[in-house]
Amino acid sequence: MTKIIFCNQNNWGFRLSFTLKIYTFLALFSILFSTEIIANTYEVSSQNEFRLVLKKILPGDTIVLNNGVWNDFEILFEADGEENNLITLRAKTKGEVFITGKSNLRIAGKYLVVSGLIFKDGYTPTSSVIEFRKNKDKLAYHSRVTEVVIDNFNNPERTENDSWVMMYGKKNRFDHNHLEGKKNKGVTMAVRLNSVESQKNYHSIDNNYFGPRQILGSNGGETLRIGTSHHSLTNSFTMVKNNYFDRCDGELEIISNKSGNNRFIGNVFFQSKGTLTMRHGNDTLVEDNIFLGNGVDHTGGIRVINKRQTVRNNYIEGLKGYRFGSAIAIMNGVPNSKINRYHQVEDSVIENNTVINSDHIQFASGSDAERSAVPIRSHFRDNLIYQKSQNDPFTVFDDISGITISNNRINKIQNFQFKDGFIEDNIEFIRLNNKLLYPKNESILAGVSRDLLPINKADVGVSWYPKNEIQKSFDFGKSLSVSPGDNSIFNAIKSASDGDILILEPGDYRVQKILEINKSISISSEDSSDVNIYFARGALFEIQNRGNLKLSNITISGAESPDSSGNSVIRTNKSITDNYKIIISNSNVIDLDINHSFNFINPSKSSFADLIEISNSNFQNITGSVVLLNKENEDYGIYNAEYITIKNSLFKDIEGSIVNIYRGGTDESTFGPHLKILSSTIINAGNGKRNKSRSSLNIHGVQVTDIQNNTFEDSSPINVIHTVGEPVTKIINNTLLNTSKVKVLELNSDNENTALLMNNIYN
Repeated sequence: MTKIIFCNQNNWGFRLSFTLKIYTFLALFSILFSTEIIANTYEVSSQNEFRLVLKKILPGDTIVLNNGVWNDFEILFEADGEENNLITLRAKTKGEVFITGKSNLRIAGKYLVVSGLIFKDGYTPTSSVIEFRKNKDKLAYHSRVTEVVIDNFNNPERTENDSWVMMYGKKNRFDHNHLEGKKNKGVTMAVRLNSVESQKNYHSIDNNYFGPRQILGSNGGETLRIGTSHHSLTNSFTMVKNNYFDRCDGELEIISNKSGNNRFIGNVFFQSKGTLTMRHGNDTLVEDNIFLGNGVDHTGGIRVINKRQTVRNNYIEGLKGYRFGSAIAIMNGVPNSKINRYHQVEDSVIENNTVINSDHIQFASGSDAERSAVPIRSHFRDNLIYQKSQNDPFTVFDDISGITISNNRINKIQNFQFKDGFIEDNIEFIRLNNKLLYPKNESILAGVSRDLLPINKADVGVSWYPKNEIQKSFDFGKSLSVSPGDNSIFNAIKSASDGDILILEPGDYRVQKILEINKSISISSEDSSDVNIYFARGALFEIQNRGNLKLSNITISGAESPDSSGNSVIRTNKSITDNYKIIISNSNVIDLDINHSFNFINPSKSSFADLIEISNSNFQNITGSVVLLNKENEDYGIYNAEYITIKNSLFKDIEGSIVNIYRGGTDESTFGPHLKILSSTIINAGNGKRNKSRSSLNIHGVQVTDIQNNTFEDSSPINVIHTVGEPVTKIINNTLLNTSKVKVLELNSDNENTALLMNNIYN
């Protein structure tokens, strides 16, 4: 306080002095105790500038990353803001700051905000791309990540395990973000509870776009996990609300709930293979969610395990999943279960859900010698079920007297198994403005409420970044004519665009270089007898990232290939992370016999095909296998292809197995493989001395097998080994001439095998 003294202390002077003292005091009081802080904004253009600014940052300040590419940037955003004075790290222009190379983001402190960044064209050098902590001792609290994009930010090794987002601490928010294209092993996003400071966290995960995630082909492909089995009896209190899960196909568990008192409200699951799974943890609420399968294979709904679970007012339509991937699956548990196994369903409620044209609802799912604890003190009530096919969607695997079934409505079903708890009626439906189906008769109160509003894909994530739409795999580009010549196909592929079709003119094509397929390419001709392709390297085609290959009306010969063992026509790059497709039609493959173990399709370990399809084609004189998918032999539940289909084709003089598939182990978190062999002829197959399986078809651990209307002649037997779950094997209407009977082995069960062998003729 400033004091002013006058020489002559008269009344006027005294009053002036006193007044000045009061004003000075009030001014200083205002400065010292004002809650308003003058915030600073710092624009930075280099990593060093960022680190220097961070040392002097104060509550209310903002750091702006200038537009451009920030390569190899490991961002540590460590600071302490205040509840009304946040510290912000943001892009100068949303969507114009790219974090590339070996980069990541760690947030530590309190009241922090990050926004506007894009992680692309790189991968994290650590275990996470975004982590709400600096280390195990310095976590984030009351902090937010919003409008951030992670797009195909994948480790180049497909089996290398990392996560994109890991939440620690308490009361953090992850909202309006865009995560798309995770391809390597590891959960897309996880909430961790591995310390007291991260438990009872009250995080919010809301309004995010979880874009397409390809099938991983092994465990470890969840999109969202909350907790782990080790801390599954601990409460998390995490809210997961209004997120859009778009074709999230990584594995059986799209969401894996592994902690207590979490809420899953108002989320949309669009054509996503798998389920929202209450794998561990109690007192979960699953409410107001929308599951839209559109008839896509393995699309699933909600799996119920553990105690005091509530599944209410969820809308489920067009799901094709079965067993653990059913529209609704209420599971059996393990008596006195270990913390990492299956706890019994107790005191749970499934009510007011609508299930439309979805194939399966399962009670006591997973029942076996270990999982023998049936659901108890639970309720299935006021649900609305409609099956246009009039097929019974319910399967009961064990005693369900512990589930009280009441007041449910269902349309007329053929041979419906339930006598009580359902009202059967001819129900007419109408689609309302919310695009959901409801009974025309508004007096029917079962099922979801009429005010349920699904969130739109356009309203989640970020507005300034495009969302991935469904695209064709082949033939969406130009048709390009190619003339015969030593390098003409190589040059044509190199100059072609994604989706182009190469039309080969009649003649011989001698390929001197491996044809690298890093886009979707079709190669065809008018007549396979007029086009012959020879190749001089150990492989003709190599599938690389983003590559898909379609061949039609061509002849491929191995007569001019190197005189060495282990050649192949089609192989994959050893570091491929993208799933791929191969389609062969109306083609001839001959003389792959210049040396032993010459295979037609021979992918590398850790690669994965969404589809391998062969139709109306001829394969003759091959010293290896036609489709060799046996690299994943460590019994970890990993495999190399989801769908393998062969139809209307001839295989003659094949020394190896026509198809050799291996999926080992007992993991139950995947969908496939799926194998179809239909209306084909197999002559002298599987008899080569190097064929260790001694089989024409070696099928180990395949989940769905359909072998029908084929002829096997002078061939080794079909060899089937069941390893896990409830495999569906149908071998029907085949003729086996001078060929041993089909062999089926249950590797991990003493039960009689479940294979359907019917109307097969042996001679």
